[in-house]
Amino acid sequence: MRLDGELDMSTANMLRQTIDGEIDKRGIRTVILNLQNVQFVDSSGLGVILGRYKKLLPLGGKLKITNVPPHIYKIMELSGLPKIINFYLDEAHAYEEGRGA
Repeated sequence: MRLDGELDMSTANMLRQTIDGEIDKRGIRTVILNLQNVQFVDSSGLGVILGRYKKLLPLGGKLKITNVPPHIYKIMELSGLPKIINFYLDEAHAYEEGRGA
């Protein structure tokens, strides 16, 4: 899923609903978030990401984050997300890890 713009309190609920729909209705168990075009993330955005991780975990699923701009990674690093969620250089690396390569 490629995200654009800001991931904040005005967009976080829509992202949550979209991802939850994929998990609940379609049975998706691996979610890859490409943040290449994200300019800003606030605590609401971080909360939605962490919440989707927690939702997928008991289902045996994974949340993977790719293409994170340096200024966004710094925010995520301060929040501790890289300690629990896998970050990848790009989507290709995230897909490779899923195939056991």
